[in-house]
Order: sequence, then structure tokens, then C-alpha cells
Amino acid sequence: MIIAHLFKEDDNRWKIQSNEEHCAGVAGLASRFAGEFGMSSWGGLIGFLHDKGKESNAFQQHIKKVSGYSPEVKVIGNYHHAYVGGAIAGKQYGKSADNLIVNQILSHHSGLHDSDEIDAAIKKEMDQNHDGQLPPEINTDIGTIKLNKPPFVLSPNDFHHLARMLFSCLVDADYLDTESFMDKTSSELRSGKATLTELLPKLENYLLELKANATDSAVNHVRDEVQNQCIRTSESPIGFYSLTVPTGGGKTLSSLVWAMRHAIHNGQDRVIVAIPYTSIIVQTASILRNIFGEENVLEHHSNADPEQIRDERLRERMRLATENWDYPIIVTTNVQLFESMFDNRPSVCRRLHNIVNSVIILDEVQTLQVDYLQPIVDSLKTYNKLFKMSVLFTTASQPVLSGVIEGCNPKASFSGINEIKEIIPENFRLHDKLRRVRLDIDNEGKTYDEVAGMLTRHKRVLCVVNTRNDAKELYKRLPQEGVTLHLSKMMCPAHIRETIAKIKTALKDDENEIIRVVSTQLIEAGVDIDFPVVFRQEAGLDSVLQAAGRCNREGNLNTGTTYVFSLANEHNLPKGDIQDGNNARKSIVGDHDWFDPSTMKLYFRQLYCRKDSFDKKNIKDYLYKKDPCFETAAKEFRLIEDTGKNVIVCWNDSTELVRKLTQHGPSYMLMKRLSDYSVNVYQRDFDALCSMGVVSEKVEGVYVVEYAGRQYDEHIGLRTENRWTNESIVI
Repeated sequence: MIIAHLFKEDDNRWKIQSNEEHCAGVAGLASRFAGEFGMSSWGGLIGFLHDKGKESNAFQQHIKKVSGYSPEVKVIGNYHHAYVGGAIAGKQYGKSADNLIVNQILSHHSGLHDSDEIDAAIKKEMDQNHDGQLPPEINTDIGTIKLNKPPFVLSPNDFHHLARMLFSCLVDADYLDTESFMDKTSSELRSGKATLTELLPKLENYLLELKANATDSAVNHVRDEVQNQCIRTSESPIGFYSLTVPTGGGKTLSSLVWAMRHAIHNGQDRVIVAIPYTSIIVQTASILRNIFGEENVLEHHSNADPEQIRDERLRERMRLATENWDYPIIVTTNVQLFESMFDNRPSVCRRLHNIVNSVIILDEVQTLQVDYLQPIVDSLKTYNKLFKMSVLFTTASQPVLSGVIEGCNPKASFSGINEIKEIIPENFRLHDKLRRVRLDIDNEGKTYDEVAGMLTRHKRVLCVVNTRNDAKELYKRLPQEGVTLHLSKMMCPAHIRETIAKIKTALKDDENEIIRVVSTQLIEAGVDIDFPVVFRQEAGLDSVLQAAGRCNREGNLNTGTTYVFSLANEHNLPKGDIQDGNNARKSIVGDHDWFDPSTMKLYFRQLYCRKDSFDKKNIKDYLYKKDPCFETAAKEFRLIEDTGKNVIVCWNDSTELVRKLTQHGPSYMLMKRLSDYSVNVYQRDFDALCSMGVVSEKVEGVYVVEYAGRQYDEHIGLRTENRWTNESIVI
């Protein structure tokens, strides 16, 4: 028997899965997965061939030795196996099959290769057999497996996504079949998930209860209007849609009811909610779990902590679901979603085939990185055309994503989506019905003290600024009275969540006369808070209106006021998106209604025409060609640049977790929990902390800031200045 996998049972008997059984199982699963987009025979072929190399004597010797089945066995020759099936496929189907069959098989453990490395990788492995040939014991006679013609016509920007999708089908099928043999408990946990049809009544009942308990207000009437329109338009064909609703219009629940009804109508399997900020994800996931039950909502992002799930069986089920996204409702980040579409690693690509036949709610779409906008939009177009994916863009300030926008640089032209259907007609005039705020814009530069003085004139006020330093400096100048709070990414995620919860609790208590909050942009989008007065440092119009959405949100005042201010020249705006956005806003001259969607379209056109490129890393040069560079593109496509250092700070139980890290070393779950207590700092600030002697490297690459209370402040988070020196001077 040719062995694929084996393990020793509790009674010391060996259980063996033959390679024939394993390859047949993988072929069946991969065929089913690829069948969702009309390429079942292709999935079956790569599944059948993927482990052909395990027929070699060297591999059989290797698996018997490392498993303990025959520890005395000597391993003679190259026991690597993935290249064998790739070599057979290449010989059988020719050079044209390299990136739809050969690369997938060759790379199912290592990750998709750049096309120009495929032949070299196979040759390198074959040369280790001394004669440059496949081991003679391999049965290379596979017969003729006829491949069906794909049911679509490929454009240059489609091909790499199709190749990656076939790779996903193979990788997940391989993992799942292996798991069903090696770990039946985990395999069984994956079954029994609810369908969207079963879950929809839960949402409908929740909405009815919400409506029954809602006050009879103008805002709630508008929310009902939006929701009813979403229900009316949901039974529409697979495509691109937008839900442009001013802040406070109830787009979170309305978009969800549209997406679920749309998916059920079109026979789609899941709804994926992609959100730009983890602070919003936590809030949204909590709402969805309350509606559908904890067991039906997968929350997948860097700060998600499965340990918070008390039920051990459910906790393990959720962990398994993060591997391949086989779940009815998923809440994740834009970064997770789009970087997965451009990744080459098996562990990441594994989930891609479960995006097929789904509805994506792309929340706060205006936050998509403009420097990567062309490949992002192109990926959405491909997934819609090839993989039966619908997209719902939800925002209070819809950017221009359709048509062609010409930049100042002819090379910067942007090719958008041909047609995006707006769910809310213009004649609804929602921006008028939900108008609860006026903008007061002052372009004269102010000092920190002057801005702090303006804030102090108001008892309940939110101030949003552009940088961590601006937030810290303004907070320091506010009188510490009532509830005065600071929010920035100098605070760890756990601290940020606690502070947002404090703000929400304080606002609900009428006895809290004074509530003043200074925050960076992290509070702007999706955080459900309501202040009578908001101050916003100058920025792009989309950011200004997002901040205005935290003002008089529930319409308790006739009109709230959002003040837009500038800091003095010595506090210049950060270069890049913030500065570009502010310049685009200031270029809109004349008498405009800042809240009108037409003004927002004008703003985005002004913003886009200032861009040198919508493909900063030239992703098209790596992928939009006959021989894509999968590995190189994956390294280049990073929506969040890794420009700093992550340090773990002393907050809550982080000290205990660090102790476990020191004693037992890193583990996946432990590092995930520690990420809740990490702060990303610029390299210069990291160097400064090191020079103070307050940073220690507990294990390789894991840095901890010591001295709780000195370097990590309970109000402003991590301090990068030398507190020891400052205190010595005072003394």
C-alpha cells in the first residue's frame, strides 16, 4: 500500500490512509469547489495529481521514519513530492497549463511561484534524483483526463484570479481530506452550519422588535424608509450595488437585510461584511451575534480573540472556520479580504473559493486605499464576472468607482466599474431629511491652546484630529474635569475598546454634564456615538462628513454644529492621503451644499485627478500578463505598510500573558491574545524607547515595554518620551 497519511490510535494500532484514497478524496472535493464556477474537471485533475509524488520510494521511507512506523528505515533520495504531479501535468497538457494546473500542484505546500520559476523549481527537485528524471516507481500513465471549457471569457486582469482560485480549491480540499482522516473530531465540527434561508427570519424578527420599541421620530421614519427600499430592491440579479445613506440612516441593518434577501434570491451561500477599522468590526460583529446567535457569525481579524468564547466546542469551531471561511455570515477587514485576493500562500488562499457565490458588503467604501484602487476594483470586477459575487458598497459619502476618471498624469487613468446600481433614488433626498448638522469652516490657523480654549467653551464636545501627536497635545491642554478622554493608536486595542465603551456609557447618563473627547480618525467611521458639538481638524470632505456624522446623530437638537478648524503652520498636515484630501476639499469653490451627493462626487473627482497612479506598486505589471508573478505581487500588495515596530504594553492582563510567553514560548493563540495589547510605533520612537532601556525582547522579534504607569499612561497610552528624565528634572 502506498501511504499518504498514518497515525497511531489510542490502542497502539496504526491507521493508514492510502495515497489512492487521499487523492480520490481531494479530487472529489476540489472538483466540487471548482464546480461552483464551472471548472469541476480542472479541480478534479489537480486533486488527482497533487500527491503523485508520494508514490516514490524516498517519500514512503520518509513518512514511515518520521511517523515512528518504521524508525529504523533509511531515507534514500529526494522525498519531496509536490513537484512530481506538476511535472506529469506539464508533460501531459503542455506549457499552456503552467499557471492553471502545474503551478497549483507544485506549490500546494510552498505557495504559488512566479511563473518564470516553475520550470526551475521542478528541475531543481528532479536533479536531486541524480538523473534528472522522475523516480521510476512513479506511475506516470494517468490516461487522458478531458478538461471542460471554462464558461467565461478571460480578460488580462482575470487570469491570475482564476489561477489563484483553482489553487484555493486544491489547498482547502487537501486540508479537509487530511483532517477527515487524521482528526475526525475537528472534521465533524465543521458540519451542521445554518443556511442564510434559516437565518433570515432571525433578522426579520429583530427588525420588527426594534421598530416596535423605536420612538416616533423623523430619523426613525427615514431609517424605515431606507430599510423598506432595501427590501423592495433586494431580489435583483448578481451585480454591483450601492447604498448611499447619510450617517445615522441605519445603513448597517438595511444593508444586511438587502444582502441576505439578495443572496437567497440568487442562490448565493454567504454574506461577507468587510469593514475598514477593527473598532467598527467589534461593534458590528456584536450586533450580528446578538441577532443570529454566536454560533452563526464568524469574526475574523487580527484582534479577534477566540478565547472570549466560553463554549470550548464553539471556540474550536470558530477557529476552524477562520481557516477557510466556510460560514454563513463573516465579518472581516478590508485588508483581510483584499490581501487574500492577491496572496500566494496556501494558508491564506485556502479561503478564496468560499468567496465564490457570495454577497460582499463593502462598508465605508470611501476608505479604500487610492494607491491600490485600480487592482482592487479590477479584482471586484473579476469576482463578479467569474465567481458569481455581488458587491454592495455602503457609505455616507460614495466615491466615484464607475466609469473612467482621467488624472493629470495620462498614465493615471482609472477604469472603474461599468454599472453600479444605487438602491436609494435621488428623489428620496436623504441628505435633506437627515440634515441635522451645519458645517462652520475656519481656515485660519490656530494654536493648540486656542483650539483647547474653543473646546472648553462646550460641555459635551468631540474633537477629531489627524495625528497621534495632535491628539495628545490637545488632550493635555484640556481641564481634567467631568469625563475627559483621549483616543489614538498610541493606545492598545483593548484600551481603545474600553475607552469607546466609557464614552458611550457616559453619553447615556444625563448626570455627566461635561464629556470632552479628543480622538484621531479612528472614531470617525462607524462608531455609534452622538455629540451635540463636534470639532474636526481640516481634512478631506469624506473625513469631515464622517466626523459630522458623530454630531446630533439622533436628531435630538434642531441643528448640531461641526466646526472645521486648521492648526497653525508649524503643525502641517501629514503628507499623503490627508493632505491630498484636504487640498481636494479646498479646491471646491463657490456655493455648495457640502452634504449633497453631487458635491461628494465633485470632491472625489478633484481628489482622483491629483493622483499620479491608482496602482502605486504596479501590480498590473506583475499579474496582468500571460505569466503572472504570484509571489512577487503578494509581497508588493500590502494595504497596510509595515513601517514601524509592534511593542506589547502593560495593560490589564498583558503582564500575565507576557509571563506565559517567556515561560512557554509563542503559540498562535497566545500571540493573538497579545496583539490586543500591542501598539505600532515609528522606528524612531522604537529606537528612542530602546535607548531609554524600557524595551526588552522576550522572544525573538517580540518586544515588550516595561514599567507600567511610567511609559504607558492610563489616559493617552504609550509615551515615547523619557519620563524618567522629566521626573528627575521636576524633582
